[in-house]
Amino acid sequence: MMKPIIKLISVVSTVLIILGFLIFIYTKQTPTTNSTHKEIYVVSRVIDGDTFELSNGQRVRMLGIDTPEKYDSKKLDRDVEITKQDKKTIKKLGELASEYVKNFLEGKKVILEKEPYGDDKDKYGRLLRWVYLEDGTFVNGKIVADGYANVYEQFPVSKTMELRKLEREARENKRGLWGEIKGLQQFK
Repeated sequence: MMKPIIKLISVVSTVLIILGFLIFIYTKQTPTTNSTHKEIYVVSRVIDGDTFELSNGQRVRMLGIDTPEKYDSKKLDRDVEITKQDKKTIKKLGELASEYVKNFLEGKKVILEKEPYGDDKDKYGRLLRWVYLEDGTFVNGKIVADGYANVYEQFPVSKTMELRKLEREARENKRGLWGEIKGLQQFK
């Protein structure tokens, strides 16, 4: 009689442990908009398609995304090498991505969320964050979904799979930079 009860207690304990672990993981990947701790700031200016400055002077590099470079730099050279596009095209695409993000984000209140499995800042001292608007819009994802950024794969982050799906859909539907841009012969 005792053996079935012990076995039942063991099974229930295992289920509770697994359930507790799943709840822990889920809450780590849910935006801070659903938690009591929120970092809310105003975007004072957009620097480029994936970086902006807050009203307090801090700079934020949006996690999981990358936009074409619009300034002469080593990154521009890497973008040219990777995409096989000329510098003029990459810079123009970078300007278009920056303008899109500026129109979408500048002057707005944003909620910043830290990556549960990553660094707080990059080597330039920029905050590394997932970004949300007050209405819950996932900014990093929207920029990718609208075709103005691709997934940044150099460092693993928790939302990579979601961003990959959004990028694939943007490419397939020729949204944003994946579409035809007057005067440019860009990505195929």
